This record gives sequence, structure tokens and C-alpha cells, in this order.
Amino acid sequence: MSKTILPRPRSHPTPARLAPWVHGRRLWVTAATAVVLLAGGGFVTVRLAGPLPAPRVVQLLPSTYVIPGQAPKLPWPAKGQAVLEVEGLGGLGSSGGHKAVPIASVAKVMTAYLVLRDHPMRTDEDGPSMTVSQQEADAYTGQVASGQSLIPVNAGESLSERQALVALLLPSANNVAHILARWDAGDEATFVRHMNETAARLGMTDTKYTDPSGLDPATVSTAGDQVVLARNAMKVPALAQIVAMPEATLPVVGLVKNVNKLLGQGGIIGVKTGSTDQSGGCLVFAAETTVAGRHLRIFGAVLNPGPAMSDAFSATQNLIQAGTGLQHEYRVVHAGQSVANVLGPFGSGTRPGLNPGIRPGGSSSVGGGGTDGVCGRAWTIGWMASDGA
Repeated sequence: MSKTILPRPRSHPTPARLAPWVHGRRLWVTAATAVVLLAGGGFVTVRLAGPLPAPRVVQLLPSTYVIPGQAPKLPWPAKGQAVLEVEGLGGLGSSGGHKAVPIASVAKVMTAYLVLRDHPMRTDEDGPSMTVSQQEADAYTGQVASGQSLIPVNAGESLSERQALVALLLPSANNVAHILARWDAGDEATFVRHMNETAARLGMTDTKYTDPSGLDPATVSTAGDQVVLARNAMKVPALAQIVAMPEATLPVVGLVKNVNKLLGQGGIIGVKTGSTDQSGGCLVFAAETTVAGRHLRIFGAVLNPGPAMSDAFSATQNLIQAGTGLQHEYRVVHAGQSVANVLGPFGSGTRPGLNPGIRPGGSSSVGGGGTDGVCGRAWTIGWMASDGA
């Protein structure tokens, strides 16, 4: 009898079972394909029908808060321009419009900012050296005759970068501004071009530089633009260190004093004075104050409130005294308070709550602006994990 051997039926693989955690509430899938590992070392591919929906955020707090208070009445100068703001909180106001006007030696802030950008220097360094040329030494006699602010220099004299910046920013030496421009960029025209390029990059749309010292009345700016520069310049540690010095010793000239007579008064820590017949008295300043344990920095500028530097000093003192009392802490949320529900595609999620100092999964902030005379305090928000939606 013949024996017929039938082909063995082909077995079909048992459908893979997804691991239990795949079906749990905590699974987050961010790709169109999920790969499931099998115990035997193989794998199967499970393709989703389409992209997962984005997480949904349900906000639990009001979109805006009205902070009680009255608009501040600041003692703005009757003439010229002025601006006052608190770093990180916003502006406190301005006066005198936004027309570009001569700024005199306030222009030297940009000169110092550029030099330190191109030749960075730590606060414990003197930086590289430069040599005074014969032409620069010869020009000194004529500069003295024109009544400029200067320090004496000799041909062949060596100045460190720090010494030159001290001469530029404390006694406000015009001749050193030209020496620095030549040393930094090769020639003064190139340096002035870099000044204007940097002003444009910083958003100083109403500013035009024509010289590195500010003596030329065609070098013009606004109080607002100069506050923008001051904020950036004071972030450079070596520059902030130098403008805070009341005096220093330089070669040839000896002891020099900072012409900013308000330094150390009312919390003022810099930045630069300026005065010519065309500009009147000018001062761009930075001051520090403390409110509810938080250190705040105030920036401001006054341009031509009167013909003399004393006018700029007086206007600045009035603004600083009034401005430092306007900041207050106002808590709009509290630690542990839920601010929103974040729902994932499978219904699970996290509940962001206030927990300053804990940032396990991300962070946000609640800030206050300088409206109605009250500046709110910014608080850090931590993300607290939660099983529930």
C-alpha cells in the first residue's frame, strides 16, 4: 500500500501581545511607529493610524491681572530728554521726546564696549599693550588749546588696555579715545563704522556715531538708545568694574579721578558723563537698589537738562530718589498652587504647580510689568508630577 505523505500545515505565528505597560496611562508615544521587543529576541512593528494629538493645556489662572496702584509721577527735567527703567521689570517713563541730539563723551561707552568686545579682558587682567605714536603725541598740544578733556601722552609710551580704558572712562580723555580706535580697528574711520554697525545690531535706531570721543556734535543719539547700550555695556565685567572706580593711577599723568560726581550716591555704580556747548550736560547711569530681598538694577539717561554737568547731576538725583521707591513685590500665585492641567493623548498628564527651587521636568515664570506704578516680582514655577488629569 502506498503511503501518501501530506504536507504539514503551515503554522501561523501567534499574534504578539503588547506588554502590559503599553496599555497603561503613563505611555507617551511620540513617533508614528512603536517597536515592541519579544522575549525570544524578535520584534514586531505596530503602526499607528496617524500622528498623536498634541498635549492639551487647560489654564487654571486668569490670563491677566490688574495690579492696584496709581501711575507714578516722576520729577522729569523741564528741558532735554530723560528715560528711567528697571532692568527686567520695564520702563518707568520718559520725557522730552526721541529726537537724536549730541551726546558728547557719553559716546565713549560705545568705544569702550567695542574695544572690550574685540579684546576681551578679565577683571584681574591688564590686557595687551598699545604704543602712542608720534602723531598722537604731537596732536596733544592742539587738543589742549581747544579745551578738550585729555591726559598727557608721550611718543613711544606704552599703555595697557586697562590703562587706556581707565583714561577713557574716568577723566574722559578724548585723545585716548582716538588712540584706542586706531589700535582696535587699524584706523579711525573703520572703528566708527563698527560703532554704527554695533548700534544697529543693538536696535539703537536713532543713533549715529561720527567719532570715538563724542566731541563732534554730529555724533547724536537719544536717551532711550543710550539706556539700551548701558544695559549691554554693564554686562561686560571689566567695563562695569572700571566705571565704578572713583579714581586710579596712570603713567605720566599720575592720579586721575572719575568725573561722575554721583558715583556711590543713591546706589549709582556708573556709567558715563558728557558735556559740550552743543550737548549740554549729559549722564547715562546705572544704580542698584534692593526691594523685598531682591536686588534690582535701575538704568537711566538725561541729555541736556541744562548747559552744565551740574544740571545733569541734579536731574539724575531727582529721578533716582523717586524711582527707587516705585518697586513693590506683588504675588499673583503661591507655592503649591495649580496653574494649569496638561493632558496627554491618553488622558494622563502633569499638573504644573508653583514650587520655587524644584525643576524636575521644566520651568516657567510669572512676571509683573511696570504698569500703574507697581512692578510685580517674577517668580519661578516648577513642574510637579501628578497621576491625575
